[in-house]
Amino acid sequence: MQGKVVAITGASRGIGAAAARVFAGAAARVALLARSETEIAALAAEIGDRAIALPCDVADADSVRAAIDATLAWGGRLDVLINNAGVIEPIARLAEADPAAFARAVAINLAGVFHGLRAALPVMRAQGSGTIITVSSGAAHSPLEGWGAYCSSKAGAAMLTRVAHLEEAAAGLRIMGLSPGTVATEMQVKIRASGINPVSQLDPAVHIPPDWPARALMWMCGPGGDVWLGREVSLRDEAIRRAVGLV
Repeated sequence: MQGKVVAITGASRGIGAAAARVFAGAAARVALLARSETEIAALAAEIGDRAIALPCDVADADSVRAAIDATLAWGGRLDVLINNAGVIEPIARLAEADPAAFARAVAINLAGVFHGLRAALPVMRAQGSGTIITVSSGAAHSPLEGWGAYCSSKAGAAMLTRVAHLEEAAAGLRIMGLSPGTVATEMQVKIRASGINPVSQLDPAVHIPPDWPARALMWMCGPGGDVWLGREVSLRDEAIRRAVGLV
């Protein structure tokens, strides 16, 4: 990863922040994209001159385009895009879910991935190379009570990632997804507080640390990810954990 330029959405906390540290630790240059300006500025200061903080709302196509343009102006290229930004809210049964909150989840979890793809694909196609990874979820493939917005938007993002691979593999681009399982982040705190569906009842001790998916993302950028192009890597798979070096 030395000298590579990596853009990460949702970089202010959780998997995104952990990924920024892991990639920067491998001598990559990292562009931190998130709405939380204070948090990404602090993370960029922690990492040093290999990082830049770029305020960005993935639900806004113009904001994403501006952030990718700023990444190019800073780093000169774009080698990796991590579509990580996501929200769990609203946690509510469909009959009671707030329509505006539902639409916002779709705008971030699904349209946000499209906006990242739309901004990055022409750049990477012109370079003749690039890797795009969407952070997915088991909820993309299994229905869960109270998670209608999250399950459906994540399912859409997973399919969007597969379409991008279908369209761009011939151009030399590497596109795939990562399903990390349950991760010890702020999202799990909100899930537990909701008390809805079996995920909220899980012992917090079973959640994996954010640096596990972060390390998996970097592994996917190398030869280990080649057999997964157009598909989804699951960190629940013991063989994957061993390949990444987590166990």
